[in-house]
Formats: sequence, structure tokens, C-alpha cells
Amino acid sequence: MWTKIATKSDLPGDGEAKEFTLEEKAVCVANIDGVLSAMDNVCVHRGGPLGQGVILDGKVVCPWHGWMYDPKTGAADVNPDARVQVYPIKLEGDDVLVEI
Repeated sequence: MWTKIATKSDLPGDGEAKEFTLEEKAVCVANIDGVLSAMDNVCVHRGGPLGQGVILDGKVVCPWHGWMYDPKTGAADVNPDARVQVYPIKLEGDDVLVEI
């Protein structure tokens, strides 16, 4: 089910990540070269908030211990078997929707 998570004006700028709350779930939205991605906001390493991290080399970097995640697959660079859930994201008018 597609659910509104934000409006376009709330989105992170290019090369940035931001966290949003959808009901009880925290979601990280990243803007990498103008392409939006949405993933679980909780790092599988120690629970760091990915949406408070930075973008480096096209990956979302956890601010706590530097684990890097591929925004397309959710795979961690240090262990591809460790991954966060990635969610479909789309824009409809001024609304930003994710499918969780």
C-alpha cells in the first residue's frame, strides 16, 4: 500500500539523506544525483539512524560507525548479506509516497 511520507519541499537536497516517520516506522530517504531512494532508517550494525548520515560514493553512510549502504539493494558494504529493507518510492503531484 502506498502511503504519503512527505511533500516535495520536505525532501533532502541532492547528496543528502533525511529521516521520516511513518506511523511507528522510521524511514531514510536519500537523494543521490537527483534519484530518490527509501530504506529502513535503522543500521543493522548497532541501530544507528541512517537518515542522519551522509552520502558518500553513492552510498548512505551511518553516522555512528560508518557502515555504508547501497540505496538500491540495501546491502552493507562490509557484509553484503547484512542489509536494510528498501522500499519503493514515488512522487505524485506534491506528495512523496512509499510502499511499505
